[in-house]
Amino acid sequence: MLAIKDLSFRYSSRGPAVLNGIDLELPDGQIGIVLGKNGSGKTTLFKNILGICRPDSGCISFDGEDLLRMHRRERARIVAYVPQSIHFGALSVFDTVLMGRVSFFGYKAGREDEEAVRQILHDMQLEEFAARNVEQLSGGERQKIAIARALAQEPRLLVFDEPTGNLDIANEQLILSEARRLAREKNICILTSLHDMNQALELGDRFFFMRDGKIRCSGGPEVFSEELIKDIFDAEVRVTEIEGTKYVLNGGRQE
Repeated sequence: MLAIKDLSFRYSSRGPAVLNGIDLELPDGQIGIVLGKNGSGKTTLFKNILGICRPDSGCISFDGEDLLRMHRRERARIVAYVPQSIHFGALSVFDTVLMGRVSFFGYKAGREDEEAVRQILHDMQLEEFAARNVEQLSGGERQKIAIARALAQEPRLLVFDEPTGNLDIANEQLILSEARRLAREKNICILTSLHDMNQALELGDRFFFMRDGKIRCSGGPEVFSEELIKDIFDAEVRVTEIEGTKYVLNGGRQE
């Protein structure tokens, strides 16, 4: 389980707090969605989890292990990151995924590392792309390969930054489906940010609404309300339920 307690962070000693007393818990095998306007602190929160930034106070642990005290290589075996913008270079798909094993082999891959990559490509139905130049593939295919590379780290926590932001509808569905499969089949904890609230409701188990560096509300789909979304996004919406599923519609209630 990912556990964050009283996390605070600022980019300079005299600057404002970008994160202010963040508390967050996400059990294994669940997908957590961070929701909030641009500038609310979502990306900074991810940077602290990934070790890119170091918090001023608070703690970040996974299954009781303190991530803040870990060496970068140790952390890479627990936490993997799939960015929104992906630039691999002119490598084959196989070699790109193999790079995710660096925390295991250091300078030279062994037979076990290559076998691990072959298994991941098989599981994700990417075997036919193994010899292809990854830069010549579609956006959705590259995103799948980014996930495959992250899985090569054998992580227990996957962090996604807007995984569907640059994709068409078909590839959005492909990536969301892949995320659900990984969480359920591999018991991986997934934390991601999304702008589309209906995508979030389709994908997520727990939701964390951020504003001004704080998590204002968290919980399951039941926390979605017109009042909360107004508070977080300054937006008028209508929250409705159809056959037991919640949807967020643009525009407030009509009198």
